[in-house]
Amino acid sequence: MARYDYRCSACGNVFEVEHGMTEHPAVACPACGGMADKVFSASGIKFEGSGFYNTDQRNDGSATPATSAPEPSSSGCACENCPHA
Repeated sequence: MARYDYRCSACGNVFEVEHGMTEHPAVACPACGGMADKVFSASGIKFEGSGFYNTDQRNDGSATPATSAPEPSSSGCACENCPHA
C-alpha cells in the first residue's frame, strides 16, 4: 500500500489516502465531502555522482550513442501521432 496526497476541489483541503498503486479510487474530502484530485509532487530522489549518464560509461564500447529528442509540435508535445496536436 502507498500513501498519496489529495486536494479537495471544493474547499482546498489537502489530506492523505492509502491505497494500492494500481488502484484509482474516487476520493471524497473528509472535511466537506467534495471530490478530490491526486496531488503530484517532485520525487525525493536525487541522482548525483558518476554512473547516471551515458557519458559516464566505461570505455568498453558497450555504451550506445546519445540521441536527441524530437522537436515539439506547435502544441508543445513531441510524441509521434500525438492526440494533443
